[in-house]
Amino acid sequence: MDERENRQIPRDSLFLMADLHVDGLEGEHRIKVRNLSAGGMMGEGPVRVVRGSVVQVNIRNLGWVEGSVAWVQDSRFGVAFHSEIDPKRARAPVKSGEDVAPRYLSNHKEAGPSGMTLRKI
Repeated sequence: MDERENRQIPRDSLFLMADLHVDGLEGEHRIKVRNLSAGGMMGEGPVRVVRGSVVQVNIRNLGWVEGSVAWVQDSRFGVAFHSEIDPKRARAPVKSGEDVAPRYLSNHKEAGPSGMTLRKI
């Protein structure tokens, strides 16, 4: 598929935060997802990727998606997914019952040995 054909693929403009893992680099990097389609995405962040790198992106409601870096321009880059996704799922609200706040920020309460409620801190 050439560049003109790529421009015809419908994509959703959005702003999501996601985690990115780049093969060959340690750790995960927090990035912004600027647009998303069934076949790929545009990301932005301080991580330095090179064209052809294999990456995994953890996208809300989709989980980890594998792809390859298709282009890089400054702090922005394009990822072509290895398998198509449903981009509308990423726009859906987080499922009820899922706590989007990190565990350490949650105000959990547990019953103590005598039935007394204890607050985790």
